[in-house]
Amino acid sequence: MKKVFFYYFPIGGIGIAEDSGAISRVCFAVNSKNNFNGYTVTETPLIEQTAQQLAEYFAGKREKFDLSLAPNGTEFQRSVWRALQTIPFGETRSYGEIAVQIGNPKACRAVGMANNRNPIAIIIPCHRVIGRDGSLVGYDGGLDIKKYLLDLEKTCILA
Repeated sequence: MKKVFFYYFPIGGIGIAEDSGAISRVCFAVNSKNNFNGYTVTETPLIEQTAQQLAEYFAGKREKFDLSLAPNGTEFQRSVWRALQTIPFGETRSYGEIAVQIGNPKACRAVGMANNRNPIAIIIPCHRVIGRDGSLVGYDGGLDIKKYLLDLEKTCILA
């Protein structure tokens, strides 16, 4: 059974969804494409644990998440999302670097599309992927949120 609950964090509202005992989506409420038709709005222990870990992240007390994740996507997308999870807290990688990491160096654009379709924002840190020239490029929650997350991580490392 698909369940979702909504929380407010420093960057705004976030919906956290669980499906069959694993987190399947973490989405920004500002993005209208993230509808939750077919989900029951209820807080579960796993959704609550996820919200707690996100709260610790925003408070600068958590660098890694310890949750059961089940992002729905193609095998290529899942390979990109696994690679994103290896980017250390406070660091960034380019689309090209991720393409090389997954063994497909010419797949920069496809990596970008997979990054854009990441259903579990922040926890699968697609915000850590930047343009080849170091510029901030596309982010589902908006570039202001991407900048906020990157600045938060840099601040926590320096503290």
